[in-house]
Amino acid sequence: MPIYNGMLPAIDKAEVKRYAGLRHAEDFPQQYVDEACKEIQLLATPKGVYQEYDYDAETKTILSNPPLKIEGSIIEKHLEKSTKVYVLGVTVGEDVEIRSEQLFKQGNYTVGLLLDAAATTAVEQVADQVNEVINTIAKKQGYKPTWRFSPGYGNWPLEIQPQLAKIIKTEMIGLQVTENYLLFPRKSVTAIIGLMPANEDINTKRGCTSCSQKDCASRKLPEKATVTSNNEGEEGCNKTTAEASGITMKGQPTE
Repeated sequence: MPIYNGMLPAIDKAEVKRYAGLRHAEDFPQQYVDEACKEIQLLATPKGVYQEYDYDAETKTILSNPPLKIEGSIIEKHLEKSTKVYVLGVTVGEDVEIRSEQLFKQGNYTVGLLLDAAATTAVEQVADQVNEVINTIAKKQGYKPTWRFSPGYGNWPLEIQPQLAKIIKTEMIGLQVTENYLLFPRKSVTAIIGLMPANEDINTKRGCTSCSQKDCASRKLPEKATVTSNNEGEEGCNKTTAEASGITMKGQPTE
């Protein structure tokens, strides 16, 4: 399995603010976002693993060993024109989460939330990097790649996680699946990318464009949600880091 050693020369600060629920907080001190990004850059160990397999769209099966059946109407439609797939897994390691938990235990909630949001941004960026590697390989082979699709999105059940992890050997990058089908370390992503013949296309919606929750604080801006066949990444319209933690982001971070 190819191993990808990622790099984080910069972390998208606008995305960090979006994940933290601060996209519209114009008076929030930028220095705290900057510092969170710098700390994640130091703590993260970005790695990825990926593997290509033939795909039988008629039986909805990844022809791995053992074969893996895909279930869920949205993912089935997403791959209906694909003849091959890439399965991938990425992580930024456990240290980022350990540091965030330390800050929470110290009562430094806002800084902990910013670190958590920066780590989420970082893992998506690493997924984008692996996605671009796959896109480049696919295009050289004469295929058109779909955007990446992760378990838990749409009606593709999380229960597929252990099988996906097994066929790409995510243990090689320290990525495991818990008994509840979640990923560990938590700042990790698994996904699938379909490879279609170059003359084919799909019209399935991705991420925020397919969600009816228009007022979600973490919703991507329209210009970032445009769908093309070569788009990297897939993000659902999840709660912000602050909302998920039950904490309202008001005031300045504690020092």
